[in-house]
Formats: sequence, structure tokens, C-alpha cells
Amino acid sequence: MKKIPIGLLLLLLFLFAGVKVMAQEITKYDYLEVIVIQKMNNSGKIKRVKVEDQNSLVGKTITIKEMEAIKATSDLLNYMNTNNWEFIDRKAVTEESEPVWMSYMFRKQK
Repeated sequence: MKKIPIGLLLLLLFLFAGVKVMAQEITKYDYLEVIVIQKMNNSGKIKRVKVEDQNSLVGKTITIKEMEAIKATSDLLNYMNTNNWEFIDRKAVTEESEPVWMSYMFRKQK
């Protein structure tokens, strides 16, 4: 009779251990940086988009050529959103009478 409670306890221990291992799995992302150059006070009009060849673009539906053809920041954000890339950060470097350089960071779940 003692074998049944011990067996049941071991079975429950095994099942709960598996759930805990699955819950601790870390979500992995691909990250992509897009450099945007635009003139000061130009209301989102892009002068140039520069995307370097990055490992996160391998095997994806988006291409560097399509991104570099975009002419407005809202179009860039819409394009990335349509292709399931999540916007996470933007950093800007500005100097007087110089174009604004911005780095847009996106991520996509692997």
C-alpha cells in the first residue's frame, strides 16, 4: 500500500519539475539597427536611410534595398510594423546646421 502514495508523489514531482523548466525559458530576439539621416525641422522627411548588412536580416522577408527606399519616418515605422518588427528605441545625434542622425532599434522574436 505504501507504493501507491510514493509512486503518486514521484509522478507529481516529475510533472511539476517539467512545468518549472518550461517557464524559465528565455525568449530570444533578433535586433536590427536602422540609421536615418534627415534635415533639422523637416517634419519627418528622410534624406537618407542607411542599413548595414546584419545577421538579423538573414532569412527575413525585409530587405536593405526596400528600407533604404523609404522617404518618411512614419513609412519606415509602418513598414517595420507590417513585417512584425517591434520598435524599441531611438537615439538622435544633432549638431547645428547639420543633418540629424538617428538610430532606430527594432526587435523580432526568433
